[in-house]
Amino acid sequence: MTQTPTIQLNDGNQIPAIGFGTFQIPDDGTTYQAVKDALAAGYRHIDTAVAYFNEDEVGRAVRDSGIPRDQIWVTSKLWLQDYGYEAAQTAIDRSLTQLGLDYLDLYLIHQPYGDVPGAWRAMEAAQQAGKLKSIGVSNMTPTIWQKFVPQFATLPAVNQVEFNPYFQQRELRQILAQHDVKLEAWAPLGQGNRQLFQEPVITQLAAKYGKDAGQIILRFENQEGIIVFPKSVHEARIKSNLDIFDFTLTDDELAQLRTLDTGKGQHDPDSPGVQEMLLDAFDVHAND
Repeated sequence: MTQTPTIQLNDGNQIPAIGFGTFQIPDDGTTYQAVKDALAAGYRHIDTAVAYFNEDEVGRAVRDSGIPRDQIWVTSKLWLQDYGYEAAQTAIDRSLTQLGLDYLDLYLIHQPYGDVPGAWRAMEAAQQAGKLKSIGVSNMTPTIWQKFVPQFATLPAVNQVEFNPYFQQRELRQILAQHDVKLEAWAPLGQGNRQLFQEPVITQLAAKYGKDAGQIILRFENQEGIIVFPKSVHEARIKSNLDIFDFTLTDDELAQLRTLDTGKGQHDPDSPGVQEMLLDAFDVHAND
C-alpha cells in the first residue's frame, strides 16, 4: 500500500496530500461504503461538511475502519446558517457529535459570507480547546480574502477552492504563498469535464506513463503543491485516484499543463446573490 505523502501546514500539522471527497454522496449507506473502501485502499484523509448531510456515515466508517484515529485526517465545515460566535460554537459541537469523534483535524468556514469574523473567533476558541487541530477557509477569492482575513487573529491553514487544470487560481496562489497558506482543490478533476480529459497534452502524458487522464491531472496538481481529494463511489476509481506517486512529471510537462489554464471556474464566489442562493439550497437545521 502506498504511503500517502503529507504537506506541512503553517500551524505545524501534517496533512495528507491526497484525500477522499464526499460531496454529493448520499447518506443511504453509500457514503459509509465509499469511505470504508477509500480507507481500505490507503486514503488517510476524508473531507466532509455539515452541508453534505453525511457526517454520520463518514464518522461511522472512520470508527469502524480499525485504523487508529490519529492516523486519519478528518475535515468538516461550518455552514452559513451557523456563522457568528455562539452559533458556530454550537455547530462545532454538533458536527463532532454527528461524526462521533472527539476532535476534527481540520474545520473550515465553508462559504465566506455574513459574520465570518465571529465564526472564526469561535473556531479559534475550539482550536485552543483541542476540538479542532487546524482551521481554515473555503471559497475565498482574492477579494474575499482581503475583506476578511486581515480581521483574523490567526491565519487560516488552508483555503479550499475550485481548482483544476482549466482554473489554476494564479492570483490567489500568490496571495496564499505570502502567508504559507495551502490551497486545497475541490473538483480537482473538473467535475468529470470530458473536454479536460480529452486534452491532447493530458492524453499523450497518460499514454507515456501508462496512466489514465485523471491520474495525470491529479499528479500535476500534487506536484504544484495542491492538496486534492477526488471523489468516487466506484472502488476501482477510488483506488486508481490514489495511484499517482509512482511517476513524476518533468518540468517541461508541468509547464505544458499550466498552459491549459483559462483563468475561469464554474463557480464565482464574488457574484452577487451567491449567499442567498446557497442559504436557499441547503438547510442544515431542517431535521432539528
